[in-house]
Amino acid sequence: MAAPFVLFAQEAPSPDGAPVSTAPDTTPIEANPAATLKVNVNLVSLYFTVHDKRGALIPNLKKDDCSILEDKAPQMIKNFSAETDLPLTLGILLDTSGSQQNVLPMEQQTGSAFVKRILRSKDEAFLVSFDVQISLLQDFTSNPRLIERGMDEAQINVGGGSAGVPGIGGGPVPVQGTPKGTLLYDAVYQASNDKMRSETGRKAFILLTDGEDQGSMHKIQDAIEAAQKANVIIYVLLIADRGFYMNYGYGINLGYTGASAMKKMAEETGGRMIDVGNNGKKMEAAFQQIEDELRTQYLASYTPTNRNLDGSYRKLDVSCKGDGLKVQARKGYYAIPSTEDTAGQ
Repeated sequence: MAAPFVLFAQEAPSPDGAPVSTAPDTTPIEANPAATLKVNVNLVSLYFTVHDKRGALIPNLKKDDCSILEDKAPQMIKNFSAETDLPLTLGILLDTSGSQQNVLPMEQQTGSAFVKRILRSKDEAFLVSFDVQISLLQDFTSNPRLIERGMDEAQINVGGGSAGVPGIGGGPVPVQGTPKGTLLYDAVYQASNDKMRSETGRKAFILLTDGEDQGSMHKIQDAIEAAQKANVIIYVLLIADRGFYMNYGYGINLGYTGASAMKKMAEETGGRMIDVGNNGKKMEAAFQQIEDELRTQYLASYTPTNRNLDGSYRKLDVSCKGDGLKVQARKGYYAIPSTEDTAGQ
């Protein structure tokens, strides 16, 4: 039985929790009776990883090695550090729709082993399954055994579901016609807003799916925007069972029609998509790559030249000097004041 998911009221992002501009603090500080100093806090923080042309991680870059453009305008990096030991908040989103019937046991076994390796006492993780409904199988915990138990309890669901408020843990989200579908975009959207928005520090989703969405009320861009506003990096393990699609007469390539959408979702948030098919060894290798990247990140912060906190989307371009170096970073952020009520966004 999935644990009930309380739909938390959305909170404004923490200043150190999302790479969005924080509201200016114009409170005067008395330096002496004759003068005052106004402090304007307006900082953007950005996590990213760097690979060489062979794909190996580069762990030893300095501030002067990298540059950041915001809407093509150069920014002055104030703080720069290599982060290998910061707390990690991890959300695992598990596709339990009918197309995953044959690969779910592989996902459960390999995913549980990954969580055992990566989760430490100061880290937290939660587990959500999605099919015709979205269910919280395990809330935030630092205990990998609880995540493993939740993974073991995951079951394929192709219809029905308990009654309740539509959404995470509250029954099926209504769809037209016969209840069926894969609420992938809704799962990312809700997990971003209801679980990750108020968390601080490094945050990532591990999304195990074939990339097919059917029946979501939200579009892919809604899901990407929610993840960006929550400062969540999305890694997608594209897991498609070709045999399933062939048996149902859909053709050998249908299982991978979600690849382009998943690649977009991952890259826009600073993660990446790894196609593992239904190969257990590839999945193990993919989890290892993700673990290495999450432990080999840089954190850069800067005060943007555009100080307007107007909620607009700002495009980011991060580059680092070196032969063939490739930066893996989010593509942009929303300039939202920390005091802005974002519950309706």
